[in-house]
Amino acid sequence: MSAFDLPWLVADIGGTNARFGLVTSLDEPPSHVAVLAGADHPTLPDAVAAYLGQHAGGARPGAACLALAGPIDGDHYRLTNSAWAGSVRDLGVPYVRLLNDFEALALSLPHLGGDDLVPLGGPEPAHGVKAVLGPGTGLGVSALVPTEHGWTPVPGEGGHVTVPVVDERELEIVRVLRARGMPHVVAEHVLSGPGLVRLHRALAEVNGVSAPELSAADIVARLDDSLCAETVEVFCGLLGSFAGNVALTLGARGGVYLGGGVLPRIVERVRAGGFRERFTSNPDMAAYLEGIGTSLIVAPQPALTGAAAWLSQHARRELVS
Repeated sequence: MSAFDLPWLVADIGGTNARFGLVTSLDEPPSHVAVLAGADHPTLPDAVAAYLGQHAGGARPGAACLALAGPIDGDHYRLTNSAWAGSVRDLGVPYVRLLNDFEALALSLPHLGGDDLVPLGGPEPAHGVKAVLGPGTGLGVSALVPTEHGWTPVPGEGGHVTVPVVDERELEIVRVLRARGMPHVVAEHVLSGPGLVRLHRALAEVNGVSAPELSAADIVARLDDSLCAETVEVFCGLLGSFAGNVALTLGARGGVYLGGGVLPRIVERVRAGGFRERFTSNPDMAAYLEGIGTSLIVAPQPALTGAAAWLSQHARRELVS
């Protein structure tokens, strides 16, 4: 068996969930898509075996492209927000390629359109570097660069830059987090699912009010509550500043795209909130940023599309090189 043989396995593996699919035709999107809870499986090979056995009819893929939320070193991986770590040689698949999860999300961008995207302001994306970022269990960042050989993804760890606070309320939130044992507050500490929880608790202290312990899902579901609504408001503002910083750093004239698991739950708040205003509010580069389009990805499994795109472009060529 070789990577010339379909089906191919594709996956998007985060700190909470592992999403799998099969590429059974180069002309069709991944099929047999299933989402497995990471906590239900001790290791990645266990999760792969469970997916293939329970959701893919016992398929034996010839190749796989796995997008993981964490650092990659050759065929070794370590998830940032999970205990899963090891080598893809343990998966029992003849050919496996590892990608950062936002690297795969970047690769999906040329394949998204229509109902896959919600516009968040700015012009239609121009040709040029594209940036994608988004809060989930962590905060991912990647770029997609046009080259003479096609699109090339550039992964990074931009979620770990220092948090982009602007106003006094945000500074007070950071002071609270530092006092609670977080001396260096990075963007991911507040722009993620766990970050929403931290923001909610910190805002309660800043405002001098008591608040129940809520999960991120609870917070976004209770926007009739003033503290939850304020939490999401602060979250969207910080996200706008962070996205503007990413756009300037990468020169993302081809557009900035928001992904991750949190934002599709609060689409209208992102559209109506302070995201776009904060995105363009850099006093020195406002005109530059106003010329960059911003969109929210609402496609159900875009990283699987990106992983499939990588395999279709590269797997066979690498095997014969």
